[in-house]
Amino acid sequence: MFIPSLENYLKHKNPDIKMTNSSSINALLEELGLTDSESKVYLALLELGASPIGSITKKTGIHRRNIYDITDRLIKKGLIGYITKNNIKTFEAVNPSRLRDILKEKEKNLEDNFPFLEELFSRTKEKQETNFYKGKAGLKAVFQDQLEQNKEVLIIGATPQAEELLPFYFKWYDQTRIKKRIQMKIIAYEALPYKIPLSEIRFLPGKYSNPLAINIFKDKVAIILWKKDPLAIVIKNDEIASSYKKHFDFLWKQARK
Repeated sequence: MFIPSLENYLKHKNPDIKMTNSSSINALLEELGLTDSESKVYLALLELGASPIGSITKKTGIHRRNIYDITDRLIKKGLIGYITKNNIKTFEAVNPSRLRDILKEKEKNLEDNFPFLEELFSRTKEKQETNFYKGKAGLKAVFQDQLEQNKEVLIIGATPQAEELLPFYFKWYDQTRIKKRIQMKIIAYEALPYKIPLSEIRFLPGKYSNPLAINIFKDKVAIILWKKDPLAIVIKNDEIASSYKKHFDFLWKQARK
């Protein structure tokens, strides 16, 4: 029996629906707390409908022994269910609206515990002036700090890799920045394949290109290494930030529009 892809199926049901690629969907599910294998099984069940273990294994390429553990986790998360007939379990995805419920539950849990977290933070009188961050979640903390400072952001070394690593986050980041009217001045080494709102961009020769970017905002300097598992160092110091701003001004005058 021919089974259409999820994309073709949805387009058939609703020709006006806006589709995205599977990697973007997987990234979205990862943001909601699903592992890569859980995302594959969940999407396979959305596409296949009610299916036994064998069909899920064939669709995802995941060994059936691992499928049992994955389906157990998805059942606990309320994303799939099953029925047993003739001693054979058949699994089926629940309505995707359950994903909205998961997001609401996470938000409520955060709101319930936020006062306690703020109290812990306020107890610390001496704050570290240098912080290290690793991974996508760490970088989100750096950019969230930029939004909270609510000051112009200067960037040396903007790269397309940033958008590739955090596609969904930067859409929200830019929307929030627009609301706060936070301007950006950017020095890049190559043309960026996307538009950055509220920004002025200049370019330096591509031969100086490298995966390191420097973000300067208020009294902080964030040094970011854009790679598959990104790293960032944030220094909070007026003198250092002022020195980097002067360095930025020098490069800005050399850069071309």
